[in-house]
Amino acid sequence: MTVHGWWRRLRALVDRDPHLVVGYRSFGTPTRVLVRGRALEDEGITRAGERDSLWRNLINSWRRIESDPLGYARVRATIGGTSLELEADDEGFFHGWLELPTPLAASGWTPLGLELLAPTHPGAAPVRATGQVLILPPSARFLVVSDIDDTVLQSHVTSIAQALRTVLLGNARTRLPFPGVAAFYRALSAGATGSEGNPIFYVSSSPWNLYDLLEDFLALQGIPAGPLTLRDWDWERSALGSGRLHGFKSRAIREILDAFPATPVVLIGDSGQRDPEIYAQLVREFPERILAVYIRDVKRTPERRAAVAALVEEVETARSVLVLADDTVAAAVHAAERGLLDPAALTEIRGEKRQDEAAAPGKAGAPAVEPGAPTDTPIVIDAEREGR
Repeated sequence: MTVHGWWRRLRALVDRDPHLVVGYRSFGTPTRVLVRGRALEDEGITRAGERDSLWRNLINSWRRIESDPLGYARVRATIGGTSLELEADDEGFFHGWLELPTPLAASGWTPLGLELLAPTHPGAAPVRATGQVLILPPSARFLVVSDIDDTVLQSHVTSIAQALRTVLLGNARTRLPFPGVAAFYRALSAGATGSEGNPIFYVSSSPWNLYDLLEDFLALQGIPAGPLTLRDWDWERSALGSGRLHGFKSRAIREILDAFPATPVVLIGDSGQRDPEIYAQLVREFPERILAVYIRDVKRTPERRAAVAALVEEVETARSVLVLADDTVAAAVHAAERGLLDPAALTEIRGEKRQDEAAAPGKAGAPAVEPGAPTDTPIVIDAEREGR
């Protein structure tokens, strides 16, 4: 027996907490699917309620943070009659591609069976779960890859104190979307014809510990469900550095692009961290495949706007376009002009934006312009319009 095997057996003898296997929303094709998830102890995290107190939210946040993984667990994944056994890493995460000898007949969301093989408690019932894998529909014309924090969800990641308060004391029901973002994403998913079924992939530097909260948030806000890719946070100082974040996001997005090599992509992010730089690099690597890059302007300093504006020329050379937009409507109007969504959807997007702002006055709008910052919006440089 391996060292890992002995560790699993010893842990099963001394640890009697219930075990849990979680399947993360993933993606694939009829002949190949990505299996992702985590094996860990069940901490008893409760679903967000409308009247949850700050104390209840704090307890659930603490349980997410101090989750106890089942290091080197063994998990069996099954889809379409084909199974794959995976060994988790030291933090309980498992990740692997499952090749399917018989192609799946249906597209869209497809169930994936998961079973925890080890460690197990003697005499305990089998630990099973069902994950969801998004099989790209033939009707899809493009993919959407979107950040979450300060792009879809107001996270205030540029302010550490405010971000911590939001994460620790809030829940899926108290978190705020940017006004109109749900209608915008629904319109992108529907596409110009209204029935394209363009999938939306969410890639965020938030930790996997927040997976359940983000999954619930998307559902509560009516934002289209999609595969979620988060990251494993260690507590080393280097883990929070821009270089580590840049590398994680680039790798995660490339895995999506490599899985669907013939499908064009729309990238959506914000100016608060490194999304513009990451996306510009992807445009260079995948020339003419990136249909548009939309950046929400959340850090309105002259220096940051100048840095983003400098990337426009790089994006142009690959026959794409970068838009720095103050709000959702500005990005949606441009998307409609480029044929990415039905122009008739703009009425719903504008209406939802007004409703969102009315529901959370003073909280849901774009940030105030800092002194000395330029106010032109959006920055749109389109190579086709300029005849290049």
